[in-house]
Amino acid sequence: MIRRFRRKSAVAASPTPLGPDWQSRTYVVVDLETTGLDWRRDQIVAFGAVVIRDGVIHNAESRYGLVHPSCPVSDAAVRVHGLRAQDLAEAPPLDECLTTLDALLRGNVLVAHCASIERRFLTTAFRDAYLVFDSPVIDTEVLARHALGIDDSGTVVSLEYAATALGLPVFTPHHALGDAMTTATLFLALAHKIGESGPTGSSAVAHGALGL
Repeated sequence: MIRRFRRKSAVAASPTPLGPDWQSRTYVVVDLETTGLDWRRDQIVAFGAVVIRDGVIHNAESRYGLVHPSCPVSDAAVRVHGLRAQDLAEAPPLDECLTTLDALLRGNVLVAHCASIERRFLTTAFRDAYLVFDSPVIDTEVLARHALGIDDSGTVVSLEYAATALGLPVFTPHHALGDAMTTATLFLALAHKIGESGPTGSSAVAHGALGL
């Protein structure tokens, strides 16, 4: 069963418009799996990244990696992504993950579903590694809620529900690269839909969809 909603627990992105020239930018769609949802104490255990350039997904530039955390993986997190301590024992440290993501994100736009989660974990991880995370961030959940006519800002439309509702494929749920690919196809569909709706549609999703 595809869950339609879950309660919102993160702060929405601050407002900046997704302009009509969106295809001129490069986007890096990122999904993270973590030891839990508290960015102040939990850590990244896997990442998936998909590059969109000129309005096209560049599969050859996709990246996926596991990360060896220095804290335990919560039972709740294992039930979601299936990554146990033994699966991560030989994984490289977080620094290697951050080197990859820093190179991909520098000068580009981050796209994520429920993006404040990725933004908070990346901001914390980059800061601890003496790196700067300053990419603008687009939240496909905000775009999807607008496209599906869902006005209740107190709930979150799940990635699987949004993709299925728009007739898009769902790639390996709760796998970092699978979710990143699903988010990438969702973003492209929504960006084209917003572009076709003209200035009115663009301005309607400007508030909350993309933040700094």
